[in-house]
Amino acid sequence: MGKIRKYNPVKLIIGFIYKDEAVFIKARNKLARKFGKIDFESGQIDFNYTDYYEAEMGAGLKRRFISFHKLIPMQDLYRIKLYTNRLEGKLSISKSRQLNLDPGYLDSAKLVLASTKDYAHRIFLRKGIFAEVTLSFRDNSFSGNDWTYPDYRSKEYIDIFNQIRKLYTP
Repeated sequence: MGKIRKYNPVKLIIGFIYKDEAVFIKARNKLARKFGKIDFESGQIDFNYTDYYEAEMGAGLKRRFISFHKLIPMQDLYRIKLYTNRLEGKLSISKSRQLNLDPGYLDSAKLVLASTKDYAHRIFLRKGIFAEVTLSFRDNSFSGNDWTYPDYRSKEYIDIFNQIRKLYTP
């Protein structure tokens, strides 16, 4: 029988998809008030991997990632996803989201993302929230899995997560 042990806290990351820079700044500031000091913010990236969000949010979408200095218990991921969903709703106009927030966590071995959508590779956490291991760390870099979205497989995103991983000190 394996022994139950305590696990290290993990690094909270949040991905943003948005069109309006002012909405991004407003959301980023609210998240910083909630989760503490931001220790990494990526540059703005054109989000052109899918048109999934265009009907709701328009064309010309951008992507950014942030991470937080303060580490979190991994079991808090479902609560954070519930919070980011509420924040998306508060920033909506006429029931249309102005941004999409993708919370997750990173540790030395993986990047885990939260989702409201179930699928074969996702594990139920709680209150309608699922999680998936999106990237795995091997051979000194993150790499995708069979189910990883194409943007998360890109060199640009992987470079970002490798940078954030260097900031992770449990």
